[in-house]
Amino acid sequence: MTGIDPKRDRLYMRMALSMALRGTGNVSPNPMVGCVIVDPQGVAGWGYHSELGGPHAEVKALAMAGERGKGSTLYVNLEPCCHFGRTPPCVPRIIGSGVSRVVAGMADPDPRVSCRGFNILRSEGIDVVENVLLPECRDLNRGFISRIERKRPWITLKAALTLDANMALRSGESKWISNEFSRARAHMLRGSHDAVMVGSGTALQDDPAMTVRSVSGRNPVAVVLDPMLRVPEEARFIREGSIFFISPMAPAGKRLSLENKGCRVFEITMTDDHKQSLDQILEKLAQEGVNYLLVEGGERLIGSFISERLFDGVSLFVSPVFAGTGKRLGDGFIIEDLARSIGIRFGSIRKVEGDIWLEGVNSCSQGL
Repeated sequence: MTGIDPKRDRLYMRMALSMALRGTGNVSPNPMVGCVIVDPQGVAGWGYHSELGGPHAEVKALAMAGERGKGSTLYVNLEPCCHFGRTPPCVPRIIGSGVSRVVAGMADPDPRVSCRGFNILRSEGIDVVENVLLPECRDLNRGFISRIERKRPWITLKAALTLDANMALRSGESKWISNEFSRARAHMLRGSHDAVMVGSGTALQDDPAMTVRSVSGRNPVAVVLDPMLRVPEEARFIREGSIFFISPMAPAGKRLSLENKGCRVFEITMTDDHKQSLDQILEKLAQEGVNYLLVEGGERLIGSFISERLFDGVSLFVSPVFAGTGKRLGDGFIIEDLARSIGIRFGSIRKVEGDIWLEGVNSCSQGL
């Protein structure tokens, strides 16, 4: 190929990022990866990781490129893997294809890779360029990075609110604060997350299915914090793969019944406000391969995440009504002065047929 052009590299990296996005909600615990192969005639091949256990993006792109891969440039948003996992490593395939240059968005934080892929490629005489559009590449896989580097998922708090910040009336009634269009978008959120969490209060009050409806998408894993296993065995969220966190005092018989239904049950030391147990819970979810966690619990559970500053983003659907004194967002979060407040950097504010959908990132969160 002709001389190196940084603008050209950024252009094709954006294309790779766009490809990678197509794997949203389908590849965890793996990262989202897109790949584009370019020769002097233009794009020779492209691919993205579309399903867990399926071919990686580089393999698909190389297969499409065929003989045009020789002497080409391969663009990929994440360092190619060099270890055997669910599929063979990509680095040997890249070397065998005759690719002369690899442009990558970022190194893989997985300790099994962590620049080893780059080093092997360089040892074979392939030119490697790193960190092209690095912030965008890290943002795309922030859940994967969080699980590897922070040992916890990327956490988004989701709630439907009235103008006076009520999640429910005093009676617990909350159906429906948001309109049907907002609820459809909430299901889209579920489809882009690996797991959705509620506490025992919400589980008992609403019996949520915690599935994706109204839109197409994969159902997330249902995660329920239920210290004494108070939920009935016919609850809608009890299914194979659901995760329960319980206390050592929970009924052994009920635990066995859940496990027989294919649920995963983890015993930890739990408190009523969940504060002392959240770190343990999040670490266990990371171990179970959860990159992205959506917290849909009631005011107490969400209040615990806010109080402990254990969240990264918010997705709030605000209905244009006042509902008086009720169950408000952030219950239990108390500060003595505004200097201790938690700021949100809103990335989008959208109208949804009368509701307002606010999405933002915790400005106090350790950025990734």
